[in-house]
Amino acid sequence: MTKSRILGAILYENFELLDYYGPLEMFGNLGRDFKIVTVAEKYGSVKSVQGPSTVVDVDFANAPDLDFILLPGGIGTNTELANPVMLDFLKERAANAEVVMSVCSGSAILAKAGLLDGKKATSNKLFFSMASEQSDKVTWETEARWVEDGNTFTSSGVSAGTDMALGVIAKFYGTEKAQEIAVMTEYEWHSDAGKDPFSQYLNQGDIAQYMEALGIDISG
Repeated sequence: MTKSRILGAILYENFELLDYYGPLEMFGNLGRDFKIVTVAEKYGSVKSVQGPSTVVDVDFANAPDLDFILLPGGIGTNTELANPVMLDFLKERAANAEVVMSVCSGSAILAKAGLLDGKKATSNKLFFSMASEQSDKVTWETEARWVEDGNTFTSSGVSAGTDMALGVIAKFYGTEKAQEIAVMTEYEWHSDAGKDPFSQYLNQGDIAQYMEALGIDISG
C-alpha cells in the first residue's frame, strides 16, 4: 500500500513562479495518495515575482503535519532572510519532515535557519553568493543541478527545481514512476544531479538589472 503524504509548498511575497509550480506539476501527478497544500505566514493571496498570485490554503499557525516541504526562491528571499516567523516555522516543521526541498535561492533561507549546517547544498548559479554568504557551516556545491544530503534536497536555479522534484519522486516512488510523469508532462528530465550546464555563470547575475527588466521596485 502506498504511503499517504502531505507536501507543504511554502509561499512568500515575490517568490519565483517556476521554482514553485515546476515541482508542484511533478508532485501533483503522483495521485490521490499525495496531497499538496499551499502554506504561508498569513491567509490570502501571495504575489509572485512575475505577477500572478497564488491563494494560500493554510497559514503557518494552522498547517498540518508536513511530510515534504518545498521552499522556492525569488527576489523575496532577501525579505525572508530577516523574517523570524518564516525561519522559526521552517526549523520547527523541518524537524519532523521526511524531506525538505529548496529551489534556487530558497537554500539561502534554509541556510539562514540553520537547516543546512554540516550538509552539502547548492543554489542558483547566477546569484550563488546570496545563499553561500548565509552560512559557513554548509559545504556549498558550485557545480550541481541539485544536491541530496540526508533528507535535504537543494537545487540550482528555477528550472532545476523540476529536475530535483523528479529526482525526489524517483527516490521515494521509483525511477519508473518519475520517468512516467516526465513523459506524461512532455518534460525532458535532466536526471544527472551532478551535470550542471549553468555553473559557468557562477555569480554573474545582476539583481538590480534583473529587477529593472521586470519593472520591479522593492526599495520601499
